[in-house]
Amino acid sequence: MADLLAVKALGQQIWLDQLSRSLIESGELAQKIEQGVCGVTSNPAIFYQAFKDDPRYLTEIEALQQTDLSPKARYETMAIADVQAACDAFAEVFQSSERNVGWVSLEVAPELAQDAAGTVAEGKRLWASIDRPNVLIKVPATDAGIAALTELVAAGVNVNLTLLFSLQQVHKAYEAYMQGLIERIGNGLPLDNVFVVASFFLSRIDANLDPTLPAALQGKVAVALAKEAFCQWQAFFEGPGFKALASRGARVLPLLWASTGTKNKAYSDVMYVEEVMGAPTINTVPAATLEAFVHHGQGRLSLIENVATAKQVLADVAALGIDLEGLAQRLQQEGLTGFEEAFAKLLALVE
Repeated sequence: MADLLAVKALGQQIWLDQLSRSLIESGELAQKIEQGVCGVTSNPAIFYQAFKDDPRYLTEIEALQQTDLSPKARYETMAIADVQAACDAFAEVFQSSERNVGWVSLEVAPELAQDAAGTVAEGKRLWASIDRPNVLIKVPATDAGIAALTELVAAGVNVNLTLLFSLQQVHKAYEAYMQGLIERIGNGLPLDNVFVVASFFLSRIDANLDPTLPAALQGKVAVALAKEAFCQWQAFFEGPGFKALASRGARVLPLLWASTGTKNKAYSDVMYVEEVMGAPTINTVPAATLEAFVHHGQGRLSLIENVATAKQVLADVAALGIDLEGLAQRLQQEGLTGFEEAFAKLLALVE
């Protein structure tokens, strides 16, 4: 059995990958915050399920359908209200933790994934509309999204950079974040009020690679990548380049592990939580995974364990001629397509 408050004390945050009006209004979110949940993430698929299945939206959807608002504006009316309410639910722990925990994420429209200027404009608009210091604007880590990250950081917008699947993609995120901070210095702006996380997706990597791998490597690549990513994170953010920014108040950009529900039932249902714990990292988990982890999970700083073994796993994969960067690009595109499809269904629901 895992005590989330004890896990939090290790420096590992657990976030809930779910958001709905019932979660907020029933008091369930408040209970989870008391239990030790440190944040909430959302995406178009999560909102589609919420709007479709949660009766608390029905009256508002019917009322919005009588207005001249566009389907996207109707969706945003409800989603922004939910995000604001979730931010408010976390307000006390957000302040008492000195803005370390209590973050809530809302995604830009998936149609903007290849549009840097559009992403920046929508990110700023959502940031202003939500008007909460503990909101993160989710931006996909396409080339356009990474370019947008620099501009959003420079503008003081908190960001959750999402759909990262490779070490190269993550490194680009670090560089873009630093560049945004440098631009803030050039504009005479403070650094300590900007927060960014990088969401690295795990279980989809194993689900895609396992059929191509020998048994000895199956179910091991995603965790190995997480360990290597954490090693590279330490080298980057503990290096002289970032330390100079940290001395001016800049906050480190933590890794956030996403896609942490186990897809292969032969594996532990808490594998992508227990095996990727480190300080400071974040893990956003589906409700079922959170329940399983609380029931029978174990908290330990596992990211720093067996690092040499993880490096050997990645070396063995490379020796097989497997292109992890190519896989990352494909998985990112599949993720974008999934969000585009969910967003289209979401808009049709409120049309």
